[in-house]
Amino acid sequence: MRELWLQIDGKLPASVKKKLLKASKQLASGVIVESVDLKIAKQTGAKVLTGALKKAIRNKNDLNDLVRRIAPSAPKYLIVSCPNWKVIPIENLIAALHGKSKLLAEVKNADEARLALETLELGVDGVVIKAGNESELAAASRIVKATKTRVEEKKEEPRIKLASAKIIEVKLLKIGARVCIDTCDLMKHGEGMLVGSQSSGLFLVQAEVEESPHVAPRPFRVNAGAVSLYTLTPSGNTVYLSELKAGEEVLIVDREGRKRSTAVGRVKIEWRPLMLIEAEAQGRKIKTIVQNAETIRLVTAKGSKSVSELKPGDKVLVRLEEGGRHFGTLVKEESVLEK
Repeated sequence: MRELWLQIDGKLPASVKKKLLKASKQLASGVIVESVDLKIAKQTGAKVLTGALKKAIRNKNDLNDLVRRIAPSAPKYLIVSCPNWKVIPIENLIAALHGKSKLLAEVKNADEARLALETLELGVDGVVIKAGNESELAAASRIVKATKTRVEEKKEEPRIKLASAKIIEVKLLKIGARVCIDTCDLMKHGEGMLVGSQSSGLFLVQAEVEESPHVAPRPFRVNAGAVSLYTLTPSGNTVYLSELKAGEEVLIVDREGRKRSTAVGRVKIEWRPLMLIEAEAQGRKIKTIVQNAETIRLVTAKGSKSVSELKPGDKVLVRLEEGGRHFGTLVKEESVLEK
């Protein structure tokens, strides 16, 4: 679990300090305070960080001096600020000190917190933020809790439950607008996106990772389907494929239900021949519409199958849920009929 430490600005009014200190007990690992504020921190019951080494990294010499300094006996906590460059110094510190000290990066806001937590695919052990109010602290807290980069953290992530669905009909359609989602990540066999005509039943469409005699693999791409289809996002909401655009977050899922998020690099909408796929799972019928092409594949329990080869009786992986959606948000108690 990454740590979030609240730096109390000594210039804040006493009333604001008290509110932040109280909020920190639910939103942060603890607080860092100046000596003059120790008494008020203890009165609120906030956990105070002590004995940490703090260093500003302004250039390469600062970085090298710090690494040499703590090599013999690393402190439990090392707090660093990078006033000039944000990414490269943190990358170098993670590479040199990961596992030796708990590395905390000073950040100004939630966006900087995410950057530090994701750097070098390992991230810092935590961040220190000088929040001016409870909402800023809460935003940083959400980022810290949601950011998963390390192997052990990904293993702890709850998986998406997938079910087996039996194909009952494949129907050729006329030309229509379909969406290709080019991501900022590389996917492998068994990975793709959850897409469907009904929010309550989404098909796992595999990325274009397969070798083909006619088309090179494009492991960054999911040829997802018709513009009107839903896809599941990292927040748990659904959006229409037509609404996605560069820079937005999408959810990558594999056949085991493991998930991760990535950014959209490009969305391509083109007019192509389509096909309707209808399947049955747990007593309900669900549908999706995809491009009629050999390179589009649905994920199965042990592999994948091209939509051009699908036939009644074949089984594919889907995600099912109860309830309806209101502007993409799940409402479990709502009864919705989607055909």
